[in-house]
Amino acid sequence: MHTSESSPIIRTLIVGAVGGIAGGIAEIGWVGLYATATGISLNLVARGIVESVVPSLSTSAWAVGLGVFIHLSLAVALGIGLALIVPTVLHRPAAREAGFAVTAFILIAVWAVNFLVVLPHINPEFVHLLPYSVTLLSKLLFAVAATTVLQARRLRLARVRAGCSEEQSD
Repeated sequence: MHTSESSPIIRTLIVGAVGGIAGGIAEIGWVGLYATATGISLNLVARGIVESVVPSLSTSAWAVGLGVFIHLSLAVALGIGLALIVPTVLHRPAAREAGFAVTAFILIAVWAVNFLVVLPHINPEFVHLLPYSVTLLSKLLFAVAATTVLQARRLRLARVRAGCSEEQSD
């Protein structure tokens, strides 16, 4: 099935998934740069993700790969959530210019819940692997990447609609 032939909700889910992957990769890239600059082990970060979600697998030989998979899976879920929520919030044309601000606000709230409420209870050590500023910037980079994907879709749809309008007026 081609996305151009699929329903609007399927297209939204796909764009959200792509936005989530882009955001997740942006986070991995940023944390990778920070880890390289400071000597922090990326393996510890990936294992910490596994320990937070499936503690019994955090010492397995494949915990690092599983940590990346879990991170990207959560990123896809977050991207889909953004693709469903952000257009609803920005339904008026004047509000559409605030796409990044809305996305960033949502992701800062997600970061705050994760790092200030949930993770301190389920895996306090993970919270201290990286400084808050690094993890918060990571989430803001997710916002940049996801917003770029979501805005590209909005611009594409606007061009398609404009093209349809021109064809109808001919």
